[in-house]
Amino acid sequence: MREDMYSVQQVADQLGLHVRTVRGYIRTGQLKAVRIGKQYRIAQADLEALTGLPGPAPARRTGVAAVEVSSIVQIDGIDRTAADRLGTLILGGAINPRDTAPPLRVQTVHDQERNRMKIVILGGAADTAELLHLLDALLDGDTGLLTQKASDA
Repeated sequence: MREDMYSVQQVADQLGLHVRTVRGYIRTGQLKAVRIGKQYRIAQADLEALTGLPGPAPARRTGVAAVEVSSIVQIDGIDRTAADRLGTLILGGAINPRDTAPPLRVQTVHDQERNRMKIVILGGAADTAELLHLLDALLDGDTGLLTQKASDA
């Protein structure tokens, strides 16, 4: 069985991140990678574990209902730089080190013409709520990401 392997640059391009950010994930252990010579290679399964993309279906217990929540968050008035920072923070927050449930699946999209960002979150109710609380804290009032960006200008 052959598994696809990606370079750090390919992963950065796929996720819309800077190469340094991907290397940081590797250094901190958030993203597993294999060092081949002077370069890292990332397996498809390890990339899926980082992003929360669906992997093999987990075994379900009989008699227990599976609950999955889907949420779409729309943020208006956000430029590309702030959207990239927010996307990185949200993807980092979606990584669940406890492994108590299937990982959250998160997708971010930025519409540059409208200065609008959409974040799609799929996963368990408790983990989704926790991620939405993080998002709320990042965007909250005077201390939020968007407010800091406006005050920096």
